[in-house]
Amino acid sequence: MMPRLTFNGETMRYGISFGLVVVLCLLPLLGAAQSGNHVTILYDAFGKAPAMTKAWGFSALVEYGGKRILFDTGGNAEIFEHNVKALGADLTKLDFVVLSHRHSDHISGLNYLLRINPKVKIYTPAEPWGPFGWGVPNNFYRRDESLDANMRYFGGNPPNILSASTPWPEASFVRVDSTTEIDPGIFLVPTISQVTGTLELREISLAIRGPQGLIIVDGCSHAGVEKILEAAAK
Repeated sequence: MMPRLTFNGETMRYGISFGLVVVLCLLPLLGAAQSGNHVTILYDAFGKAPAMTKAWGFSALVEYGGKRILFDTGGNAEIFEHNVKALGADLTKLDFVVLSHRHSDHISGLNYLLRINPKVKIYTPAEPWGPFGWGVPNNFYRRDESLDANMRYFGGNPPNILSASTPWPEASFVRVDSTTEIDPGIFLVPTISQVTGTLELREISLAIRGPQGLIIVDGCSHAGVEKILEAAAK
């Protein structure tokens, strides 16, 4: 018999599922015997949970090995709040949050999350000009020393880092620019899209090493499922 996973209280045969989220297993795991391990979909455009308002975007509460991880926050803070309350999910008690990428349908629920859990640690891609407040070294643009000072950026003396602002200046963002083990057996795996339409978009996937294999939770797979699996397998 195939292993099973529980989503929003619905038990489903486990396999590879695609949508706004991809949950991939390289080997069977998260079986019924591990009843404390489950994923609750909080925001999506499809599903059977009658209490949940469907909308474009994604969010999931991942519970594994005693850890509670919020993965993405959906595309509308009011809908996200409604779904969280309707499904009885307690987001005041989280170990950390993972934002897969900068697109608004995955991060807009932050406005609600930070009202109820303002100090939670939030891992984000190392997006140079994204909404998370990171910056870039000043050597990313071409210089022309022959120009007059008033025609050059910062009069020819730019700061070392050109920083970007964020709509959430009080948030505890943590930059992820390489594969990082943030808790024993729990990893964040960054990828960069080379696909037309999302070229150079940075995305991070959540990888959990279980007793029988590897679980990967991903937001949109902009880099491609094959690239994400390749990065995680390393």
